[in-house]
Amino acid sequence: MKGAAIGIICKAPLPGRSKTRLATAIGIDAASQLSACFLRDVAAAIDAVPKSLGRRGYGVYAPAGTEHVMRELLPNNFGLLLQAGEDLGEVLLGASRALLDAGHDCVLLVNGDSPTLPTRFLVQAIEALREPGDRMVLGPASDGGYYLIGLKSPHQRLFTQIAWGTNTVARATCARADEIGLATTLLPEWYDIDDVETLRWLQEELAGRSRRFRAGGFAPASRAFLNDAPELNL
Repeated sequence: MKGAAIGIICKAPLPGRSKTRLATAIGIDAASQLSACFLRDVAAAIDAVPKSLGRRGYGVYAPAGTEHVMRELLPNNFGLLLQAGEDLGEVLLGASRALLDAGHDCVLLVNGDSPTLPTRFLVQAIEALREPGDRMVLGPASDGGYYLIGLKSPHQRLFTQIAWGTNTVARATCARADEIGLATTLLPEWYDIDDVETLRWLQEELAGRSRRFRAGGFAPASRAFLNDAPELNL
């Protein structure tokens, strides 16, 4: 066994093609640079998972032809897996299958837009998945989606006919797991940064002022970028 696969679902941070909602407020260059910082920080959270647990990080990326961009952003020990599928459900299912078929004992797929994602959540997810029996781990996001899904088997039912991008995604996914008799472990709520409001949440958290999100990761890349860009103090 190769241990746990931890894949970051992400797009290469190209100006004008990443964080488009945020770009309308802070500009396309700043948005793409922030997106790159988010990926570096999520990768650092994965790399901080104790090696004794057995794990390997991956960038599950799009579009094709941006491998060089991802290689510059991610640690050398990370693998790369090109996204396959037309919608998020197909991407998640395809990545789950590919990484489990590669010999990993479980797979965690995480959002690339959560720079303060606590490493302890990843550890908790791996430990839960290594309990006996088939199961799912889900990290519910503040917007009703999820920032992490962990599996031991690629269950197609979890990814089909889901209203992606709505506030019902996590709830619907838990309902699907219940339908197929899949035990579920829920992680604490966390958030991803998609717009001005959630960027403010990040700034509040990094400044130690957040009442909602505490003890997150240090997010050194995002912290440094925001400290050097006072004009983004929203």
